[in-house]
Amino acid sequence: MMKDPHLLEKVRRLIAKDPRYRPEAYDFVREALDYTGSCLGVRGHVTGEQLLEGVRALAIERYGPMAISVLEHWGVGCTEDVGEIVFNMIDAALLSKTESDSRGDFAGVYDFDTVFLRDYPWHKRD
Repeated sequence: MMKDPHLLEKVRRLIAKDPRYRPEAYDFVREALDYTGSCLGVRGHVTGEQLLEGVRALAIERYGPMAISVLEHWGVGCTEDVGEIVFNMIDAALLSKTESDSRGDFAGVYDFDTVFLRDYPWHKRD
């Protein structure tokens, strides 16, 4: 969970304005941004689609077959929710965006049931 009290206070204000998502969801998206950049060897901006792939991979790596349950517990049930969290963080000056970034970048990129349940990589887990 967030250790920076300044960051935590900003997230609390975000939740007061938009209570759909738990603080853990914001923290996870921030971690997924770092994870995605690290996997791609990129510092700075990643696309919505790249971030969503990072969210998928990190959730499976961290939470295994419980990934969908954890995300849904935090209020994240579709790729559009990740976009809402990102743009809430942009509005709070926690993230920045380019002129070409939009909420539409997160629309229908994948289905949670498909990537976290049906296509879960059971055979790849130890």
